Amino acid sequence: MTGLVVAGTGGASATATSLYVSPTGSGGVCSVSSPCNLDGVKARVAALAPTMNADINIVLRGGTYRLDSTLNLGVKDSGRNGHTVVWAAYPGETPVLSGARRVSGFTLRDPNQGIYRASVPAGTQSRQLFVNGQRAQRARSTVDPAGFTLTATGFATADGSYRSLTNPSAVEVIDNNAWKHMRCPLASITEADSSGSNLNVEPTCFANNSTAVISRGFPFNGSGLPSLSGVTYLENAYQLLDEPGEFYLDSAAGQLYYKPRPGEDLATADVELPVLERLLDASGTPGHLSPIDDTNAAVRYTGSAWEAYGPGRNLGDLYDTVHATKVNGDSVSYTFTGTGVDVMSETNSDEGAADIYIDGTWVQNINAWNTDRLSQQVIASVTDLPKGQHTVTLVKTGGEFLVVDGFTVLPDPIAPVHDVAFRGLHFAHTTWNGPSTTGYVDNQAGVLWDSAPEHNPVRIPAAVQVHRGSNITFTGVTVTHVGGAGIDLADGTQHSSVIGSFIDDASGGGISVGEVDDYYLTDTRRMTTGDTISQNWISRVGQDYSDAVGVWAGYTRDLTIDHNDIGHTPYSGVSVGWGWGWSSPCEDQASQGLPYCARGTIYAQGNRVLYNHIHDVMQVLHDGGPIYTNGGQGDGSVRSEVAGNVIEAGNHTNFMLYHDEGSSYWNTHDNVVRFNGQWWTGMWTPTIHDIVGYRNYSDLKDYDYNRGTNVTMDPAISPTDGVWPPAAKAIIAAVGPDATRSPLAGRMDDDDTAIDYTGAWNATGGRGKGEYLDNVHSASRDGDSASLTFAGTSVAVVGDKNSDQGLVEIFIDGESRGLVDTSRGTSEGRQVQVRIYSSDTLAPGTHTVQVVKRSGTRMVLDGFQVNAVVNDTSPAIDYGGQSWVHYTYRGFGDLADDVHATTANGDTATVTFTGTAITVLSETNRDQGTIAVNLDGVVQPSVNTYSAARHAQQPVYTATSLRPGRHTLTLTKTGGTWMLIDGYRIQ
Repeated sequence: MTGLVVAGTGGASATATSLYVSPTGSGGVCSVSSPCNLDGVKARVAALAPTMNADINIVLRGGTYRLDSTLNLGVKDSGRNGHTVVWAAYPGETPVLSGARRVSGFTLRDPNQGIYRASVPAGTQSRQLFVNGQRAQRARSTVDPAGFTLTATGFATADGSYRSLTNPSAVEVIDNNAWKHMRCPLASITEADSSGSNLNVEPTCFANNSTAVISRGFPFNGSGLPSLSGVTYLENAYQLLDEPGEFYLDSAAGQLYYKPRPGEDLATADVELPVLERLLDASGTPGHLSPIDDTNAAVRYTGSAWEAYGPGRNLGDLYDTVHATKVNGDSVSYTFTGTGVDVMSETNSDEGAADIYIDGTWVQNINAWNTDRLSQQVIASVTDLPKGQHTVTLVKTGGEFLVVDGFTVLPDPIAPVHDVAFRGLHFAHTTWNGPSTTGYVDNQAGVLWDSAPEHNPVRIPAAVQVHRGSNITFTGVTVTHVGGAGIDLADGTQHSSVIGSFIDDASGGGISVGEVDDYYLTDTRRMTTGDTISQNWISRVGQDYSDAVGVWAGYTRDLTIDHNDIGHTPYSGVSVGWGWGWSSPCEDQASQGLPYCARGTIYAQGNRVLYNHIHDVMQVLHDGGPIYTNGGQGDGSVRSEVAGNVIEAGNHTNFMLYHDEGSSYWNTHDNVVRFNGQWWTGMWTPTIHDIVGYRNYSDLKDYDYNRGTNVTMDPAISPTDGVWPPAAKAIIAAVGPDATRSPLAGRMDDDDTAIDYTGAWNATGGRGKGEYLDNVHSASRDGDSASLTFAGTSVAVVGDKNSDQGLVEIFIDGESRGLVDTSRGTSEGRQVQVRIYSSDTLAPGTHTVQVVKRSGTRMVLDGFQVNAVVNDTSPAIDYGGQSWVHYTYRGFGDLADDVHATTANGDTATVTFTGTAITVLSETNRDQGTIAVNLDGVVQPSVNTYSAARHAQQPVYTATSLRPGRHTLTLTKTGGTWMLIDGYRIQ
């Protein structure tokens, strides 16, 4: 990477060692104010770590770090002796690790279309572009173009204009079908009958997605096989560049084309073209492990009675094959290079004993006898061998059969990267170019099929990746504008966490935990266990790949997903588990109508999904849910739990609380399910078993859980006349990150849990009509109401106006403020984000605004705008440093007669708010000085609070016309005797 510089205090001591890093450096004295230009920060850590007796803090100063390559951390970069290596933002500053190159030099290329062009290095590969902090759209066709028919090689249409698309091998065809998002590049575009167009899809991708859809069965996928059979849209041709905010990258020619949005000036715009796939990769050993099949040429069978059983057994064997012998003394050997090996077989009543040898030395005798047949079982696991070449040998000693199904090699010792923390860092701007060549061969939920003949499962890469980690923590980080997934805790990562962080605008999923192909593990050191995803905001994932979800977990044990806010996703909100009916009893599989029983074991258990607010999901795809589970949760000795969640606005979902095929051993209770969805819960088939549900609340009376096995689910408790019971209201008030329960002010979306909806409300997302965050609530019954209690001096009710709307009545603190007409003439069309009512003269304090439907077909609510003066005592203000003092009753005219003040340079005050403007209230005086300002990671001009005389409640800094949404403002004392915080005005 370039531009990383470091300064330090020297060797390890009783106090933490701090290494300071800056985007620029002048060398010289290695101090905070003059950091050294040194690329050896990791080498310094590796040298200090073995004798650590305190944390090592790598402190990144604010600014943009444009990485040339991924920041890779390994075992040598880990903490030691109970201490942690901490990568942290300097107080009050925002370091941004970026994988993009800034593009400038745009010139007008097509005046008629308003298309601009800039040069980039020839061969530059990228699938994403971000302009002034907004994602640009790859040039695409209209959605659901008419006239396409499926052919043996792709799609045909009578429209000959498609033959004008240049560089057809870069064009992609996309199909959103059921729960799958599929895309393939084209091979060519040729003339069809009657001068039409043949879109010939790249053959391998077309086969995998359409003509020979991959299906490995349990535990890799279920029996449903949606295929690429239609055209949802085409993407990535210059001729498709016809809408503002679209771009096209001609990689070979080194030309980037962009059609600006209104108000964008490309002479001054920040245009970021991502070129890196990963920003951070923290990896221990071994990496990802995949078994090799019993048919591998390196497996040697000795004896006279070995037989190979190929496809057709249909018993869940790895790749549907096994080798077996009935003769004692027959043996099998496999020579590998590594530190350990798992031997995979099956257990059954006709299996028996075998001796295990390593390098000719006997190590143990195993017995594969079991009352029930279980496939892909680890019957022997030998680890911690010296790294090198070894041979494992099995010799049959008893029972009717010895069966061999495969081997899993550990190439390296089990050595996690561990005790590393990341705090306050921003990760931004990545791409993922894999689909450009191999397409996107979807299985489900961001899990894909490899195009190689084995068709192993693969997953969308993450911008921030952990493999085989332990005690890795992310606190207060931001991951945004990425071309893959956000954060991935993969390959047996244990006791790690993502807490209080922001994941927004990802092409793939938000946060992922675990794997989909390590279900068979018996070695607890390699299991994904003890991780926590808590207090996070996850929004707008799946921007390019519509099957992605907010939080995804594969095979995990003791995972906690709690108090998160997850919204605005194209598919599921939270998805936990994998395997379908793999761990369900054979009689349940038979009851489902499956012709064969493919059954094994799953190590997952004890997972918890608690107190999350999950809203406005399933915007694009079908057959998922706000909370979706798949496959078993172990043997039932430790149950998993879904409790205390509020899930709402399911859009295209059928089940809101969706325990899908094979789900088992869940306790589902005390959840609130509301606004949309066909059924509040669903368990549709006998392989779903041993689930208990009680004290759930829903305004959706329909359910479908009678077809599971041993399922006890109490009916949901419904609101009475649209009023939720007190217990349900308590759940609504408690969900999501703690900070959301005391919002400062600003724009509040209609999904905000602070809004109390009474009546028969509906919620809809993905409308594409221009509403705030693309979702609204609507009521169709006169008398239905929505109210918000807030602390502020100004409030506005925001909604739509349309021909099917009518009168609404507004109340402030119980007093009617009259009727408002929200109707429009049929010819006028819909008007969105309208302030249908506002009041700017409220007294400081707490108020309640209520909007009540009085006439028309429906009332539409898009949210509220609250303007407030927030005192310095608000718990949402984070005071950083050791010198802050709260002074009261000074008598100088302070807001609420109090202030917070500090004398230490470097102390900070940080506030996160939702709105479009903020003003800082302080005082000016002779003993006041300079303050550094950072807004959303960008350094702002500093302010000087010096004046010849004292003046209270002074607006020392103001930011207006901010993008609607969440923002973070940090003030840092840099001069003078005092810095005072008296409050904020937010709108």
